[in-house]
Amino acid sequence: MADVKNKAQDIAELSVEEKLKALYKLQRIKSEVDKIRTLRGELPLEVQDLEDEIEGLQTRIEKLHQDVKALETNISAKKTEITQAKALIKKYEEQQNNVRNNREFESLSKEIEYQTLEIELCEKRIREFTAQIAEKKATIDESQKKFDERSIDLDAKKKELEEIIADTKKEEDDMANEAVEVEKLIEERLLTAFKKIRKNARNGLAVVTVERDACGGCFNNIPPQRQLDIKSRKKIIVCEYCGRILVDNEILEEVK
Repeated sequence: MADVKNKAQDIAELSVEEKLKALYKLQRIKSEVDKIRTLRGELPLEVQDLEDEIEGLQTRIEKLHQDVKALETNISAKKTEITQAKALIKKYEEQQNNVRNNREFESLSKEIEYQTLEIELCEKRIREFTAQIAEKKATIDESQKKFDERSIDLDAKKKELEEIIADTKKEEDDMANEAVEVEKLIEERLLTAFKKIRKNARNGLAVVTVERDACGGCFNNIPPQRQLDIKSRKKIIVCEYCGRILVDNEILEEVK
């Protein structure tokens, strides 16, 4: 605990010039990492989009298979109903041969007519279910084709991304480690401000030099007196327009 406190005190006691150099060095490291990541372009997003699309297609295909299975179950049920209805018709026809009066014959005839209508209705439902199955199977084939195409695209994109990452991994890791060491020289308050500015700033630039009497971030003019204050490195000065931390041009060679 004492070591941490002493270390924080040592950092706080660094001169403003040393703090500015540390901030500028950190900015340069972060900018180099940004360049490396820019090489990847839209590949990470493309990979993510393809993964999401493939997942959606997979879910859709599974749902369609479930629908087909349910429709096939319904067809089997309707076929069973038809078999039962035919058996009843046969039974009623046999009973008609042994009726004692017209009333019983008419009653059985109505039962036969009802079961015949039931058979027709079942056959209609079977035709509807069969048409739905054909439609869903066609959609499955179309979705599966798209799934296979997207899977090939995803493999290619992943391979391309992995190759780029592999080519730059060591360099990126080295810079990440260097950034960690530089961050240790910057007090927490300044580091938090740096990260906040960098997050909101265009191109991730939180620390910029004064170039041609203007802010290197937003290109607004910096008054001569303010430029002298920046060159003196006696205090940390931010651009009044964009909020970026300003350093003089000579710091570039010193940090190198």
